Amino acid sequence: MTRADDDSWDITESVGATALGVAMARAAETDSGCPLFIDRYAQLFVDAAVARGWDSSDVGRHLPLVQNYAAARTKWFDEYFIAAGANGIDQAVILAAGLDARAWRLPWVSGTTVYEVDQPQVLAFKAETLDARNARPTVGYRAVPIDLRGDWPTALRVAGFDPSTPTAWSAEGLMPYLPAVAQDLLFERLVELSAPGSRIAVETLSPNAFDADYLERGREFLGDGGQDIPSLLFAEERADLRQWLTDRDWSVSSIEGLDLMRRYDRMPDEHLMDLAPRSVFIEARLAAMPPLRYCES
Repeated sequence: MTRADDDSWDITESVGATALGVAMARAAETDSGCPLFIDRYAQLFVDAAVARGWDSSDVGRHLPLVQNYAAARTKWFDEYFIAAGANGIDQAVILAAGLDARAWRLPWVSGTTVYEVDQPQVLAFKAETLDARNARPTVGYRAVPIDLRGDWPTALRVAGFDPSTPTAWSAEGLMPYLPAVAQDLLFERLVELSAPGSRIAVETLSPNAFDADYLERGREFLGDGGQDIPSLLFAEERADLRQWLTDRDWSVSSIEGLDLMRRYDRMPDEHLMDLAPRSVFIEARLAAMPPLRYCES
């Protein structure tokens, strides 16, 4: 499926199908001998998609590489949200929420509200699947069904989002599927909506992610009939988010994707090492406003 600036997709096609692949990887990690996390909802999504006619065999063939990376990524974002809550942030926005059921499975602080923003068809599939099993979120949950290339800030506010309170934002598995100009606009809006004390967690691309030889090796690994992931990406030069956020007074830390996999003991097998995703995980924090000091007159 050829990408366009205004395209859309159902859960079993284009970018939507990548969310199913990651759900399959999370289900496999959950059932492994020593899982980094437990996500009992992931298999429900896979089963529901297969019932719709989705062929999971291709993801199954390449699961060892996908599972290790997805496990490390999921664990990193899980820890980010838990730490944000422990530090008093009770409003979270998950951009391109896909099929990770964090609002259902994480130990959120009481009173937290979680907003999920994604394509309408993706969120509808998610809701239908969970409702069919009577699964209920463990936190205040609000779906915001809108394309992130549209006016999602207005939709978010209508859903109840409060820009005056600190927010924990996340963008997981999103950046490479956005054109460069859309990435810029997304973060300009995000920063405008962020009160002092807010945090951002984002997975983005390394500068060498669009190396031609690397992309071709990926296509060969997937083989005939597999989803051509590189064709779904916008291979455009884009802003370095680490510097972009630093320039706007956010405190930034980052870790390379392979280093994150090493941290969680999920390194790829030796023959898959040169196929590992070339990504960077960034956490940025906006300083809270200092307390007011009153002088006696």
